[in-house]
Amino acid sequence: MNYDRIRAYMTKQQLFKNIGKKQSFLCIGLDTDIKKIPRHLLQEEDPVFAFNKAIIDATADYCIAYKPNSAFYESLGYKGQLSLEKTVNHIRQNHPDQFVIADAKRGDIGNTSELYARAVFDNSGFDAVTVAPYMGEDSVKPFLIYPGKWVILLALTSNRGSHDFQLTAGRDGERLFEKVLRKSQEWASDEQMMYVVGATQGKLFADIRKIVPDHFLLVPGVGAQGGSLAEVTKYGMNAQCGLLVNSSRQILYAGNTERFAEAARQEAQKVQQEMAGYLQRLF
Repeated sequence: MNYDRIRAYMTKQQLFKNIGKKQSFLCIGLDTDIKKIPRHLLQEEDPVFAFNKAIIDATADYCIAYKPNSAFYESLGYKGQLSLEKTVNHIRQNHPDQFVIADAKRGDIGNTSELYARAVFDNSGFDAVTVAPYMGEDSVKPFLIYPGKWVILLALTSNRGSHDFQLTAGRDGERLFEKVLRKSQEWASDEQMMYVVGATQGKLFADIRKIVPDHFLLVPGVGAQGGSLAEVTKYGMNAQCGLLVNSSRQILYAGNTERFAEAARQEAQKVQQEMAGYLQRLF
């Protein structure tokens, strides 16, 4: 399928426009675990896609992005890959204003990254992919050769182990995540690169904004992981918002009956309404 004929590439200005239109900077993570979806869906030919489709159609009014995590689909083998493909196709065809992120955390030597990039952008139709920066420029560059596509570089993550390396300072006092932010700006501009910053990092958002004031930040960790939306917006929002705040389990599994999609919609609406309050000073 030629995804580019369904809609044009999602630019930074289009993201701003969608945020203003929907009064939302919500990204919904499609971390769909077949062991957690409502049991009645297991009678469907493709339970994972049936769940995703219902969630997407119920919540699309309140979010501007969806982020399938590849591990949840790869764990199911070939059938999971088909479910993911159908999910992306459904978003593209029925909700073309949505930004679609492959949460794959790729990053390898150049020729391997070239194939990862081809898989994500040529064959799967995603707008963006999360990439690990540890192997340096040549592991990231292959993802940046695609016009209109985005790299979302891991900078300061929400997990407890982030303190093992990311906050470690060198002899010059610069912490590793700060080095990642500064060095990677040599590879691409804020029109093609975003950064992952976990919601649990609190006041460190202020330090990050000193280095990357204009970049979008993809922020996981709000909701089930304990991150505070109020704190994220206080320290991380820039003059044009500049945030994509992800929520997964809090919305996906808000209900477990045949009305699960309605429960997800209500939860997404609550998050959107809170976001609208923070956006009032911008739009």
